[in-house]
Amino acid sequence: MSEENCAQSTAPQSQLRRRVLSAGMAALGGSLFPIPSKGQSLPPWRLDVPYDPSPPDVVDAMLVLGGVNRSDLLYDLGSGDGRIVIAAARDYGARAIGIDIDPQRVEQAKANAKQAGMEERTTFLVGDLYTADFSDATVVTLFLWPHVNRKLRPILWRQLKPGTRVVSHIWDMGVEWPPERTVTVRDRKIHLWTITDAQKKQA
Repeated sequence: MSEENCAQSTAPQSQLRRRVLSAGMAALGGSLFPIPSKGQSLPPWRLDVPYDPSPPDVVDAMLVLGGVNRSDLLYDLGSGDGRIVIAAARDYGARAIGIDIDPQRVEQAKANAKQAGMEERTTFLVGDLYTADFSDATVVTLFLWPHVNRKLRPILWRQLKPGTRVVSHIWDMGVEWPPERTVTVRDRKIHLWTITDAQKKQA
């Protein structure tokens, strides 16, 4: 594993968060959703990771590290407002799909894609990352938390074809799968893996 331009600093805890599926609903600085009044029910899904969008320069660095191009089909797992999906389509010509557990974020992402003129090259789906099918991806991007990455690791190995690139903002995949490259944008690490036949055999 190599690391390029890596300042060994760790991003503040408040910067290390993103959103996805099943577990707490607290966001940075407050709840993502209003506390239900008496008689109202909570949504039928919960979040593992609060919503925290990647900065534009980090988004671009992720797509560059992943070698995204016009021949790719990119999946962003936990796609939030859709910025990675939209940038992949708009700036690199890829087809791109975002999956998010939160219907509100999916609608926001669709609106952002429409505003960017990227409706035809992007798709946003409401889904649980642990059960979603993204086996046709050639690139997968993530900004999740360590326990989510590690739970997804065998799913990535099982579903993805050898040669598929996986790019994660900040968090790695554990000692069982060290990244092949790591770069740093300001104080944020970005990691790259490529699916191999060996991982397919372990899945």
